[in-house]
This record gives sequence, structure tokens and C-alpha cells, in this order.
Amino acid sequence: MDKKNIKKVVLAYSGGLDTSIIIPWLKENYNNCEVIAVSGNVGQADELEGLEEKAIKTGASKCYIEDLTEEFVDDYVIPTVKAGALYEEYMLGTSFARPVIAKRIAEIAIAEGADAICHGCTGKGNDQVRFELTIKSFAPDMPIIAPWREWTIKSREEEIEYAEAHNVPLKINRETNYSKDKNLWHLSHEGLDLEDAGNEPLYDKEGFLEMGVSPTKAPDVPTYVELDFVKGVPVAIDGKKMSAKEIILKLNKLGGDNGIGLLDIVENRLVGMKCRGVYETPGGAILYAAHNYLETICLDKMTMHEKQKLSITFAELVYNGQWFTPLREALSAFVDKTQENVTGKVRMKLYKGNIIKAGVWSDYSLYSEEIATFGEDNVYNQADSAGFINLFGLPIKVQAQVKAKNNKK
Repeated sequence: MDKKNIKKVVLAYSGGLDTSIIIPWLKENYNNCEVIAVSGNVGQADELEGLEEKAIKTGASKCYIEDLTEEFVDDYVIPTVKAGALYEEYMLGTSFARPVIAKRIAEIAIAEGADAICHGCTGKGNDQVRFELTIKSFAPDMPIIAPWREWTIKSREEEIEYAEAHNVPLKINRETNYSKDKNLWHLSHEGLDLEDAGNEPLYDKEGFLEMGVSPTKAPDVPTYVELDFVKGVPVAIDGKKMSAKEIILKLNKLGGDNGIGLLDIVENRLVGMKCRGVYETPGGAILYAAHNYLETICLDKMTMHEKQKLSITFAELVYNGQWFTPLREALSAFVDKTQENVTGKVRMKLYKGNIIKAGVWSDYSLYSEEIATFGEDNVYNQADSAGFINLFGLPIKVQAQVKAKNNKK
């Protein structure tokens, strides 16, 4: 990439520390190029306030703020929930937000006739991969600028110094400098005291949690919630029909109030290192638990077990930024087939950080109380099990006989 040919750059812009200083840095290091900021609204709420004004004041020629919330939920979140995909317990909040944002950035870059796309991801993180693989899917010949792989800045402290020297306004300070990612699904916390795996997260400290409260501060009485699903997709909460996005937002409030969805994890990053993070996913935790609960009565054994195995592969694809791949699409097709009868109602009890099963119903339930009962029934002949065990255990019996025979020699 010849810098003198870069006259217009589209920047993935969040208004956070990294992307705030990238605008003046690009203009300093790429011949005073035009910078167009693009922010994807995936539900980060107050983080979007004043974003356009800030971008332009910092040197951008314009700022797109794209509402991607419905697309994010319907095309990325719900397919992942239906797959039951978890990456080492992590509910993939940052991971599946990146493809929808990067896709729109690539589309705008093409429409604007940009010479390059820039992102603020560090060279240590997963997001650089997620952004760039998506860009390669929609703008395969577009050059990509990653300042963290070029500049001499080495730390967030040096970034703050650069921002102060260039009069870039920041909402953070040196004492509250957690690295965070927020959207309508989750909030992540990394850095500072969390870098020491021996430190307990400051759940009870004022201002640490943003989507809910610590379980110790949750109410002393439980909250019940009922969810209706049609083919694996949530369609109603407490009998009221809502969009999946509205349901997640409502569950965020219910879950947050009850201390639900906190995860402290040391995860294995794609780039080879382990990283410690704390995640808040109140609504997502309830949705995953409820969907899984419904599947226990609607899926047959072999389908459920195969789906559970493939969910790990699905999660790895999402985590590794490989959303737009034939394998992910094939797995989603498999998941959709498994969900054809995952229709019904689930009741959950929320209490001090716990999600407790409180009832499940479906017209497609494969669970039969008449067959499973410990009481008298006219359906299951218990004597039939003797022949089954003889046949099922025949290889074990033959192996033991051969072993005994050879031990006598």
C-alpha cells in the first residue's frame, strides 16, 4: 500500500479511546487524507451521544451512524442462540457484533469510493481478525489500515497522552480506564485490576456494573418470567408478543435487576494468548437457558447430541470472525432444521444471580409422563429390557470371555 495513493479513508469509529485518536493520526500520517467515520449502532446507547459532532471536531469530513440493531439481533444473535453456541461459556457478545458492523463499513467504503478502510483494533486482540475477514468478504481488494500495527504508541496511557496533546475529548480518565465493549446484548470489561487473575471483580463497587446489579444487591424475592418460542425464535414475553430485539431489551432489565448473567472468564484468544474478562449478559443468559430448556423436551437424543457437538464448532467460527463462510452457513442450515419443532413456552425463576427452571410446555414435546412414570403404566413392558441388555452388552460379554480364556493359558 503506497501511502501517497490514500486520499480517502473510511474509519470504523466508536468514539472510544482508540478510534478517537486515529482520526488526527491518519491525517498526520497519510497526507492529510479525508477521513469518513462510520459507527454501527448495535445498541451501545449513550455511547452514541454526540458522536457525529465529536468525529467532525476531531477531523472527520462526515460521520455515518447506522442503525444495525434489528439486523444484529435477527441475523446474528438469534441464529447463534438457536445453535446453542458458547465459546468457553462466553456468549459471544463482541464476536457476533463485529461482522454486522464491518459489513456495513465495507458497503459504505465502496459507495464513497474510499481508498482504504481503517480500524482501531489492537494487534493483540481478536477483533482485528473479525473486522478484516468480513471486509475481505465484501471488499476483497480494499487496503486495510491498522494503526496499532504501525504507530509507536505502546499502551492506553500513551493513547491518553496523544489525545490530550491533540485536544481530543475523552469520556474516560486514567483511573477508570477499563477497556469496554457495549451493545444491546452485553458489556465486557478488560484491563486494570482484572489483568491480575487473582483479583476478584469489583461487582459491588459503584459504577462497575452497568447492565445490572451484583447478586448480593438483588431483591430477596424471585422474579418469574415466561418466554414463548416458535421454531427456536423468541416471540413473546409474559404473553405479550414482541420482536426478538424488544424481548432481549426486556430480559436485560429483568436479568440485570436480579444479578443475572455475570461471567468472569480467562479465555483463549484466537491470537494465541489467554485473556481475562468480565462480561455482563443479563438478557442473553436468560434466553440461552430458556431455549436450551425447551430443546430438552422437543429434540430427540441423537439430534440433541449432534447439535451440542456442532455448537462448539459454530462458536469457534463466530469467535474467530468466520461468520461469512460456507461452513457457518451450512451449520446454520442444520440448526434451522433442528428447530422446526422447538416451539413452546418456558417459565424461569430469577433469583440473586440464578436462573431456575420453573416449567416447560410444548405441543411437540417428546417427553411422555405416562412412559417415564415410576407408577403403574400400560405402555412400557419392563421385561423387554432384559433382551435389550443382552444384545447391547454382547460385545462386552464376548470381550470378557476371550480375556478370561487367555488368562488361563
